[in-house]
Amino acid sequence: MTSVKICGLKDAETVQSILHLPIDHIGFVFAKSKRQVTPQQAGELIRVIRDWKTAGNAAPLTVGVLVNPSREELTAVLKDAPLDVLQLHGHETPEECRWIKTAFPGVQLWRVVSVTQTKQEESQDEAHGLPEAIALQLDPYKDVVDAILLDTFDPVYGGGSGKTFSWETIPPYQAWSRAAGIPLLVAGGLQVDNVGELLDAYEPDGVDVSSSVETEGIKDIAKISSFVERVKHRV
Repeated sequence: MTSVKICGLKDAETVQSILHLPIDHIGFVFAKSKRQVTPQQAGELIRVIRDWKTAGNAAPLTVGVLVNPSREELTAVLKDAPLDVLQLHGHETPEECRWIKTAFPGVQLWRVVSVTQTKQEESQDEAHGLPEAIALQLDPYKDVVDAILLDTFDPVYGGGSGKTFSWETIPPYQAWSRAAGIPLLVAGGLQVDNVGELLDAYEPDGVDVSSSVETEGIKDIAKISSFVERVKHRV
């Protein structure tokens, strides 16, 4: 079953309103963004989720989105926001990732790969990818990350652009992830009208959505429900 991550949550009311849905991950953005939250705010939302789980319900894992965090920043974030997963969008090295896994045992680590080609800017070379180049890029992370997430490159924030990259770039990344035994998730411009096409064509292990389940910049419960329904109950 494809996992679903809803990213960019900011308030307790919205979190409480979607916990009954079969959502696998809820994401909080600590990097510069209009969806940015403080560690203290995220900590309060994590408590809402943990209370739901304590009551005997299935609960999503919590994900913190960061870009090139310092060790001090990571330590401060996890002190107030006990996350299950750290999602790294920057230029974090394998050595830095290894330090995180050692310093925070039990916390999963997702490495984001930014794809530069959008569907409108598709090029033949990038569309088919180069498995050797991908292996060179990702092999050093093989033993230190728990998932790879493909997202459309954004020059300001690194990701979260709401734009779709060329899905024809997925197969070589997917081949690498399957050989490595590491899940591959896809983000970038996903919405209820196109996620079925992605799942039918490429069957990623998970999908990540944020802007398309918003109305005027606010998370929309109906849109979140429709997206989750489309992913979890497709035929």
